[in-house]
Amino acid sequence: MQITLLFIMYMAGVWIQKTFELFIPGSIIGMLLLLILLFTRTIRQEWIETGSLLLVRYLPLLFLPVTVGIITFLELFTGKGFFIIVIVLISTALVMGCTGVISQWMMMKKGQENE
Repeated sequence: MQITLLFIMYMAGVWIQKTFELFIPGSIIGMLLLLILLFTRTIRQEWIETGSLLLVRYLPLLFLPVTVGIITFLELFTGKGFFIIVIVLISTALVMGCTGVISQWMMMKKGQENE
């Protein structure tokens, strides 16, 4: 049921993206919808926690097709190795920084709620 709820959120995002012809992918819109519903407590975290942990546990398997695609089209990346490394390092640093700031903010907010 939990994975079904997550899939429904994904499908709602895809529907919104196609209906309004947005440039943002439907999966991102679905995640934003889920985030809004979690913040407004319309959907409780407990309702999707087990299903989302199951998906995260098997997440590396989802990256296998990407790796095979890169190996298949390796000629597209030849000569651009340095730029790709710089882009990967910068984007990784940005993701790590944003994740750290958001998790610290959430921990402080949770600590204030418990007091």
